[in-house]
Amino acid sequence: MNTQDNVKELVRQKYSEIALQDKETNESSCCGSGCCSTEVYNIMADDYTNLEGYNADADLGLGCGLPTQFAKIKKGDVVIDLGSGAGNDAFIARNETGETGKVIGIDFTPAMIERARLNAEARGVHNVEFRQGDIEKMPVTSNVADVIVSNCVLNLVPNKDGVFKEIFRTLKPGGHFSISDIVLEGELPKQIKEAAEMYAGCVAGAIQKQDYLELIKTNGFASITVQKDKAIVIPDDILSNYLTAEQIEDFKRDGTGIRSITVYAEKPAEVKSACCGPECCN
Repeated sequence: MNTQDNVKELVRQKYSEIALQDKETNESSCCGSGCCSTEVYNIMADDYTNLEGYNADADLGLGCGLPTQFAKIKKGDVVIDLGSGAGNDAFIARNETGETGKVIGIDFTPAMIERARLNAEARGVHNVEFRQGDIEKMPVTSNVADVIVSNCVLNLVPNKDGVFKEIFRTLKPGGHFSISDIVLEGELPKQIKEAAEMYAGCVAGAIQKQDYLELIKTNGFASITVQKDKAIVIPDDILSNYLTAEQIEDFKRDGTGIRSITVYAEKPAEVKSACCGPECCN
């Protein structure tokens, strides 16, 4: 956990394991004789089942929002899904773009890419493509996407600033994104921040809400809007893996807020030049 590469390898290993499981297995982490809370990486998931284009085989219960519901996707749009996993958000986005649009899912876990491609083949869709790659350096040309979506993924990336720079690069001028992610209001206990499982579960990698929004602003985006904001409560039986009973009570009294937010922002249609006038542009 000391370097960005170590964090990425941790995430790759964890999500490679998840890719080989079904949603029911992911949601049935049990302790002793009684069933306890689910793993931290899927206690945040929203219900997708009523959305058009939903595919149960692609839903591993890993998200923390419904970004496609807020993404204003139109027929014919090119959509990029960051951290596409088994393809859940990509297939729902494809339902919005229709036959004339295109969806590109990007994930750096080979097992997830393989599973997503199998899901696409089973559905017989030909305008959804899954590419293996790092979202800090997307395998996509510049100015190609009308819309970018992502669901609880940036927390897994140490260099969040780099991802927002890539989002800006790959969006068309006038394009926009809708991203669901985990943010904080207050400081997490040291034991949680240092726990590998809590990082893979999107919590330990969370940054302050205001810092998150400021990253978006400083990377040149406009019309920044929080479309949804909900509290995430980590059950005591998960917290007890990292904190004593007394520490859990202190954590609750401290009032640290773990929140799932869905954020919308636009790449300006015209990016202002740094040039000061005709005389310095020759």
